Order: sequence, then C-alpha cells, then structure tokens
Amino acid sequence: MPPVFAHGRLRLYLLKLLDEAPRHGYEIIRLLEERFQGLYAPSAGTVYPRLAKLETEGLIAHTTEGGRKVYAITAAGRAELAGRQGELAELELEIRESVAALAADIREDVRGAAGDLRRQVREAARQNRAAADSPSFDSAKEDFRRAKEQWKEQARRAKEESRRARQDARQARHQAWEAQQWAHEEVRRATRHVQEQVEEHLRRGDWPTGVAEGVSALAKEFGAFAARTTGAAGTAGPGGAEGTTGAAGTKDTASTAGTTGTRRPEPPAGPAPEWAEPGDAPSADPARDLDRLLDRFRDDIRDAARDHGVTQTQLDESRHHLAAAAARITALLRPGG
Repeated sequence: MPPVFAHGRLRLYLLKLLDEAPRHGYEIIRLLEERFQGLYAPSAGTVYPRLAKLETEGLIAHTTEGGRKVYAITAAGRAELAGRQGELAELELEIRESVAALAADIREDVRGAAGDLRRQVREAARQNRAAADSPSFDSAKEDFRRAKEQWKEQARRAKEESRRARQDARQARHQAWEAQQWAHEEVRRATRHVQEQVEEHLRRGDWPTGVAEGVSALAKEFGAFAARTTGAAGTAGPGGAEGTTGAAGTKDTASTAGTTGTRRPEPPAGPAPEWAEPGDAPSADPARDLDRLLDRFRDDIRDAARDHGVTQTQLDESRHHLAAAAARITALLRPGG
C-alpha cells in the first residue's frame, strides 16, 4: 500500500491543524486518527520530529502548559500556509482517497480471513462427521455460525466506510472545481480594476504615472488575491476542503452558505510593496525609471517564490496576471497609447 502522506505533505497538514487552534503533540496525533476514521494514526516518532523542525524554521512556536508543550502557528507559518492553498486542497482530496483505499484493503483482508475461517470450519466439520461425533459437529456448526455473523458485521462496516469515503471524495472534487472558478473570477476582476486605473491616466495624458500606478495596482491585486485565498480552519477556497466553509467572497456568500456550511469572513488585503507609491523624484529618463520599477517588481516575486515555493496552480495564476499586465503596459507604451 502506498504511504498515506507523500514527501512534505504531513508537514503542510501539521501547519493546517495548528492554524485551526494551538495544540499539544498527542492531540495532533488524535486529530489525525479521527480524520482518517480510525484507519491510520501516526506515531509520536513521526509527528514530534516534524514539529521540532517546523519550530526551528520559525513557522511554529511552543509554550508550556501543565508540563506539556502546546504548539501554535506563527505569522511566518500562516504566510507559508496561505501561499500553498492549492496544494492543501489537493492534500485534502488525497486524504479522502487514502481513507477509501485503506477501507478497501481492510475489506479485502476481512474477506480473506472469513474465507480461511470457513475452510477451517468445514474441514473440522468433515472430520467430526467422519468420526460420528455429533456433539463436536454441533459445536463446530455453532462456531461457524458465529464466525459468519462476525464476518457479515465487519463487511457491513467496511462497506459503509467505503461509501462515506467515496462521498467525501466527490464532495472534495466539487469544492476544488468551485475554488478554481472563484480564482478565475478574481483574476478577471483584478485585470479589469488595473485596466480602468491605467486608462484613466491615459485619458489625462499622464502616461508615466499611468505606468507606475499600473504596476503598483497589479502588485496590490497580487497581495489581495493571496490574502483572500487564506481561509478559516478547514478551508481550501470556496466551500473549503473540509466541507465546512461557505463563500469565497462577499458576492458568493449567500449562494454557497446553504450547501457548504459556515460563512467565512472576508480577509484583509495584503500590504503593497515599498515602491508601490512614488517616492524619490523621477529622473530625466522615464525609460530608466521604468526599468528600475520592473527590477524591483521581479525581485519581490523571486523572493516570495524562494521563501515559500511555487505550486503548479500558483504558476498558472501568476502567468495569467503577468500576461495581462504585460499586454496592458505594452499597449500603453506604443505610440499613440
């Protein structure tokens, strides 16, 4: 059977659990066992070394209460969790699929054990009949009846667990689709917003300010987009991977609250970079000033990618943002733009 958590996945899920609430180590182990419906529980030797490494990296911190360490996520940990929301949604789906696979393995083991038991009981009954030992045969028959009832009960439980796992997996796929639709709508909204700001400066004939504020607005929209993807505990975009969170934004709250549960508050927008507002007086060479703006923009993005990593989903969304900005600013710089 493949491992429950792929490389680096347990680390991400520990951050998610600590983002919900501060917890001590054995509480984390118990929560993991509950979310796997009792089919899997990590050992203390698996969980505690990863908590120590997260603390060394500054993503979590601990306090001592009643002689036990209580771990809590730090601001750096929340920033990493916010940057990996797409990966977290995939992980929630993988967990549900792992539960389904574990239930299927248990069901197969139960079937094999029941088959062996039936063969053993039949052999014992055959031997008893050959010996004409009626009391022994009746005892074997009763043992077989009890074993058959136990097998039926175990098979029923395994079937119910498999059904719940399939239902959870379908729900997770639907929620992932909703999250993708929400992200696309956010990209379109941000593009329209930046376009309106730049066009307003073009109408005034102030194209240098239009370029600077266009790049600044794009950076602000990136920050706001990242902040809006940071949800409450158990969420992964609109609907949440745990199936407990409702809206992805104020517009979608009413339509999704009835089907996906608790309403999520609108998070604050991310801070704009230092160069978002005009600082020093521009030089006599606007082209050189534009080059400097682009260099600082590129440096900020590279620093964020190096510090937090980049998932495929984040790469696709970033490509869309950059393409929209490039098209708008290129049109602005053309003669007559």
